[in-house]
Amino acid sequence: MSETTTNVYSKIQAVKSELLAMNLKKSGENKYAWFKYYELADILPAIIDLCTKYGLFTRISFDNEHATLEISNVDNSEESVFYTSPMRELELKGCNRIQALGGVETYQRRYLYLNAFDLVENDTFDAVSWDEA
Repeated sequence: MSETTTNVYSKIQAVKSELLAMNLKKSGENKYAWFKYYELADILPAIIDLCTKYGLFTRISFDNEHATLEISNVDNSEESVFYTSPMRELELKGCNRIQALGGVETYQRRYLYLNAFDLVENDTFDAVSWDEA
């Protein structure tokens, strides 16, 4: 590893750069709004491999208020970067509360990784006309 990839920020940037070059494919599909999106299975294998390569450790945690992704430099345990997102409830038809919580945690994991590593999704909010919303 070069001198420029020794701190947590340069390591994260190196992972971002390699992820971009991989041109990862989106396997999720919203058939209602006609767009594709990343599922965890589309991004996590590459993220885990690149974090291992660059000496990064990721850990996700949840509390009642926030979901948090911590990315730590394994070569310097004092270097960590935190990404947070507010928790929200999810109502899914035919699911009990614990299944809905699992759905929230899965969404949060996906969005935290997308944000941390600058993986781009479609701007579905802007793509839907106000007449349809």
